[in-house]
Amino acid sequence: MNKFLPITLEEAKSKGWDELDVVIVTGDAYVDHPSFGSAVIGRVLEYFGFKVGILPQPDWKDKESFKVLGRPRLFFGITAGSVDSLVANYTPNKRRRERDAYTPGGVSGKRPDRATIVYSNVIHEIYPDVPIILGGLEASLRRFSHYDFWDNKVRHSIILDSRAKIIVYGMGEKQIVEIAKNLALERPWYEIYQIPGIVYVLSEKEFDELLIDKDYIMLPSFDEVSQDKDRYFDFQMLLLEGMKKRKILVQRDGRRYIIQNPPPIYNTQDLDFIYSLPFQRLPHPSYREKIPALETVITSITSHRGCFGSCTFCSLNLHQGWQVVSRSEESILEEAYNLTKQKDFRGTISDVGGPTANMYKLRCKIYGIPGSCKNRECLFPSICKNLEIDYSHQLKLLKKIREIPGVKHVFIASGIRYDLALKDESYIKEIIKEDYIGGHLSTAPEHIKDHILDIMKKPKFEVYERFISLFERTIKRLGKEIYTIPYFISSHPGATLKDAWDLAMYVKGLGHYLEQIQDYTPLPLTPASCAYYTEYHTLRKEKIYVAKTYEERRLQRALAQYRDIKNREFLLRHKDKIPFSLENLLKTS
Repeated sequence: MNKFLPITLEEAKSKGWDELDVVIVTGDAYVDHPSFGSAVIGRVLEYFGFKVGILPQPDWKDKESFKVLGRPRLFFGITAGSVDSLVANYTPNKRRRERDAYTPGGVSGKRPDRATIVYSNVIHEIYPDVPIILGGLEASLRRFSHYDFWDNKVRHSIILDSRAKIIVYGMGEKQIVEIAKNLALERPWYEIYQIPGIVYVLSEKEFDELLIDKDYIMLPSFDEVSQDKDRYFDFQMLLLEGMKKRKILVQRDGRRYIIQNPPPIYNTQDLDFIYSLPFQRLPHPSYREKIPALETVITSITSHRGCFGSCTFCSLNLHQGWQVVSRSEESILEEAYNLTKQKDFRGTISDVGGPTANMYKLRCKIYGIPGSCKNRECLFPSICKNLEIDYSHQLKLLKKIREIPGVKHVFIASGIRYDLALKDESYIKEIIKEDYIGGHLSTAPEHIKDHILDIMKKPKFEVYERFISLFERTIKRLGKEIYTIPYFISSHPGATLKDAWDLAMYVKGLGHYLEQIQDYTPLPLTPASCAYYTEYHTLRKEKIYVAKTYEERRLQRALAQYRDIKNREFLLRHKDKIPFSLENLLKTS
């Protein structure tokens, strides 16, 4: 037990701790693995000498469950967990999910809706004088006024609804250490509010005093964006522009001001340090059932963070940023070596990658030069000439990992960005020849229609087709039995029923059933969510079609997965809504 962060006072006392400095409350089970944010934040704070406990999945209906670690000396850190609680609890059609992958046994119902707010309000009631610091994806994506798909309205910043002191947004390791150090030194809040990568609230008087000489961008107010969709679109554009320019962002809400400081800059040394911490890579020993989310990542290694892409449906830019930060080869090799010493390791490292595996150690030639790049668009509408594409680092790394005694296979299961891969055909040949794909390669064309891909800020479909053509020629030439798994999104803003039909006919032409089709979910603060709400294109105030009713969203999904018996029945029941010949789709090829 002593190798884990404590989840009870008894475990804390076994470490010689009479009280804790920080208690992290999370909607996930406690898994001491670097893929789980609560464990990462806890381990970082522990390294800097703070006594940290984890309070996993407390029963929000029972106040006593929030007292098991007592009152922390410095603050409560609260997160809904690795995913937004509403995404965890509901399907894209707002139906209650039957499983939660971040709970032992996959049991649902252990995490409340709007977990960040619920946990915060319970703790505020029990310990009204203890500061609350929010973190994680849910708080990060709800840090300003935001369209909420589940309420179908614009909600206030989560910092107001939770009555928290600070939101740590994005990658939070640096911020949380600085907050803890400052609170331990009993520094005033106006000093703490200078920390990069945080969001906080000021009154009108405080705003006039603290930001009088600061250079900031004023976003449209909550009153404006909640009542006027044109102003919500303006807000979304200004938000993205301000983040790319690393400006202080301000939004007024009534008599209060929400302030976002620019994010901190992470580098290779920062990531090497984080992933060197003593993670057990296991669930807390008190759990008796497996945690499904761990099973998919237990032998994976994160090689980098961030993404050069700017897909409008994705939250990554808003969370990890536009630039890629890679770990050193030495750091990754050390983690791979340590993995081989794990009791249950069977010789396979399931993934070495990040948001996209083939961005490892890619870099922008002009990043960091003031004024050198106005748009920060590395991959859209095409790959920027200033992006240095060199796959030798990744290929050399994978080869060295495979040479570690005990490693039989190493894969890049996180998938690759196919437009980047096309820039070096020898890379495609190498990952196939050296069996780094593991039987199948994940790709994400997302749709086949260019006008939808434009709204998504994805490459034109012909780029994907060129990649597939090259990939298939290569596997044939090398005599490999490998296939690609394309991921598609149904009902994305801009997609009509005709577009869904065209996608279905394309899928039929592939000759096999696709499970990798996801109903579009409007994630808070993302450009595509803005498009869903305002019915404007993500790049300009141009009206687009948006499927919003359950029936049409279900029809678009059912067309793409027409072989599923339930979907076939749904299509036949609603064939009067489909102005195409269903027989052409449903008949056996």
